[in-house]
Amino acid sequence: MSEATIDHAGTAGDDPTFTVWELIRGLSRFAAVHTMVDLRCADHLKDGPLTVEELARRCEANASNLGRVLRMTAALGLIRQVAPNTYELTESGMTLCEDAPNSMRPAVLVNSEIGSWLATNAVPQTVRSGRGYMARHGTYYDYLAGIPEINHAFNEFMRSRTEPVAAAVASRYDFSGVGTLVDVGGGNGTMLAAILRANPGIRGTLLDRDNVVPDARANLSAQGLADRAELVIGDFFASVPAGADAYVMASIVHNWGDEDALRVLGVVREAMPDDGRVLLVDILLPDDDRPHVGREMDIRMLTVFDGGRERTRSEYLDLLKQAGLRGRVVADLPMGLSLIEALPTG
Repeated sequence: MSEATIDHAGTAGDDPTFTVWELIRGLSRFAAVHTMVDLRCADHLKDGPLTVEELARRCEANASNLGRVLRMTAALGLIRQVAPNTYELTESGMTLCEDAPNSMRPAVLVNSEIGSWLATNAVPQTVRSGRGYMARHGTYYDYLAGIPEINHAFNEFMRSRTEPVAAAVASRYDFSGVGTLVDVGGGNGTMLAAILRANPGIRGTLLDRDNVVPDARANLSAQGLADRAELVIGDFFASVPAGADAYVMASIVHNWGDEDALRVLGVVREAMPDDGRVLLVDILLPDDDRPHVGREMDIRMLTVFDGGRERTRSEYLDLLKQAGLRGRVVADLPMGLSLIEALPTG
């Protein structure tokens, strides 16, 4: 076989195999980035260029093998060669440093964790059986709870992902008439904090699991919001604080199949007054084949959540209708998300 026959590194052109080759190469590219993060290469390079040998010493790695990874990550634009076998970080590479603003290090750690790799490889089995790989651990959150380092990385990943979304919700929704608000499954309080800061007259309550609430308490206290926020440990399948003017459910519904999602929505609907409202933050997929970041997220949900899924706009609004809620899309948000307001139907 000639070299020209096996070289698929060109452009798409008329080659029908190009797209599949690009997808296969994605595995090698991410493996190189994972290695950079796992060995903390970016943290060692942030103060200036290093030779491959010096970086290998600092990373306690094999210099020859590390050099091969660095060649790959240089081709990806994360580092650049400034002298023979000497590399420095690019602006994109800086995002892999642990102390970078909105560092991408947690995102890489979460997505490269061995359980995620195995769950990704098990998608064909998941599709055949209808049962997600992570179901053997209970839920994905149960699985993460057993791996403290990755659980911390996941929480940091969610924080950095949520911050721009929370800021958009706080600025694009009219909270007039809302005096009390419950953040259902509110995580570390990023969403609640953004809303409280933008609306000084609102008092908030955050409901989440016992292993999550301490981080939320620390976060809200650090922002000077402790006196306006109550922290409640609980299970939103069982109950949520009743009687609030508004309930926020950010990236909650997509974690569950229709039956479980309706259970949570039903609990919230029962707790809210007839003049209350629910604000939902989720991805709404287009009904046609247009590219959308939510399609990749939907496969991620298939990978790590047993039943979790992204829904089309019509599917989502129909789900709300079944729960006794009338939904309307209020605003587009960062990360391909939408803000949906739902009012009781009766």
